[in-house]
Amino acid sequence: MQDPKTIALCLFAVVMLVLWLALRNQRRRNRSIRQKFKDLEGEEERMFSFLHDLGLAIEDEPSPSVLSRIIVDGIDKVVTARGGAIYFIGADVNYLNPSYISEECPPLIGIPMEIRKKAERDPRALESHIRLSRVGVQEGIIGHCLSVSEPIHVRDVKNHPAFRDAFIRYTDDVSALLAPLRHAGKDLGVLIVARCREDGAFSANDFSVFRSAAEQSSFAIGNARIHREAHEKRAMEGELKNAREVQRILLPQGDPAVSGFRISGTNLPARIISGDYYDYIDLGNQKFGIVIADVSGKGVPAGMIMAMCRSALRSVAPAETSPSKALAAVNRQLFPDIREDMFISMAYGILDETNGNLTLSRAGHDPALLYRKETGKVELLRSPGLALGIDSGTVFERVTRDQEVELHSGDCILFYTDGVKEAVNTKDEEFGMERMSEAFRMAAPLGSEGILTRMQEELKQFTGEGPQMDDITLVAIEKR
Repeated sequence: MQDPKTIALCLFAVVMLVLWLALRNQRRRNRSIRQKFKDLEGEEERMFSFLHDLGLAIEDEPSPSVLSRIIVDGIDKVVTARGGAIYFIGADVNYLNPSYISEECPPLIGIPMEIRKKAERDPRALESHIRLSRVGVQEGIIGHCLSVSEPIHVRDVKNHPAFRDAFIRYTDDVSALLAPLRHAGKDLGVLIVARCREDGAFSANDFSVFRSAAEQSSFAIGNARIHREAHEKRAMEGELKNAREVQRILLPQGDPAVSGFRISGTNLPARIISGDYYDYIDLGNQKFGIVIADVSGKGVPAGMIMAMCRSALRSVAPAETSPSKALAAVNRQLFPDIREDMFISMAYGILDETNGNLTLSRAGHDPALLYRKETGKVELLRSPGLALGIDSGTVFERVTRDQEVELHSGDCILFYTDGVKEAVNTKDEEFGMERMSEAFRMAAPLGSEGILTRMQEELKQFTGEGPQMDDITLVAIEKR
């Protein structure tokens, strides 16, 4: 039988050994906890640094490629990835285009067999293919992430179902974190970071941090796009206003003084740039030209054609006393430069101060209205003619003719563009020819300026607060 003292010493030794082992294990656990805490602190610090850099970048309004680089390189550091990339949905919404791929990023798309064979001879072929290839919105892990519309952790890329096509193979040992980029309910693209096998696997915490960083990135990209679009819109509006000012200068700056007549005109564009125009041309020899025109379409293209038309007519009008012949010369000048889907309707009249009459030619334009003071009735001036830009000249010159109009004191003529009679009210009803003729008949005794004022008032009363859908141009002529 052992000595009790010896037994006590042995038990004491065992207890001390157990306590020492427990203390050592606790120290190891404490070191592990401190290391994890240190790693979390480092990760948190990298995340704050990423968000700080991202905020500064947004203030500078960077280009999409620069912002993509800041995001990818920043998140690579946060989760210690090998590399990453951003793909954006392009103009063709069926494809994602690479915006930025970091230098050491592992391949993230499948490689066709012919590219792999070519890369055996020229390694640059593989890099070029990866950096230039767009990805279908339903192709590979990138398309898969977009389709499921949520962040995913792909632990083994080469065994993902997206790469089972024998012709589009993926052979690298890579894991990846992917997140769709969305802003204001709209898909923007996909963000990816990746590691090779030797880098170790992504942890659940890495995935959680990546998800948060991707959400912040989506917000940053979306806001950057809004700011960029707003800036581009402001710049475009500025350019259009400058163009409108140039166009305004091309329009008459006041009413002309023509012996025996009072003449007034106005142009009300539906947009910043008008496709309508009117002009006054002093032809000499007591003759005075008046023109009104409407270019098909609206906006900048119509405004450019308008300016060309004005210049062409002013160049030929002084040498031609026949309005139809002047328009024929303009048509021959413009026809080669007008698109097939565009044309110009125009009415050009020449007032003769010696006899007070008007010679009118109507190139596909709406008939002018003639108010006869003697009868108090309105007539339509329907001289035959074809719109400019439809025919090279043969047909135009055969069908376009002059019309002589004898005017007496108190008679009035109204030239207008179709924006007047086609104006609509809240019930989608058109102002129409009948209303326009009646408004002109009632306004004619007020003279040329009164006609324009009354016609605009009638239009406003008819359309109410609805938007102006087309350019409106009016020219009134009163025979004294």
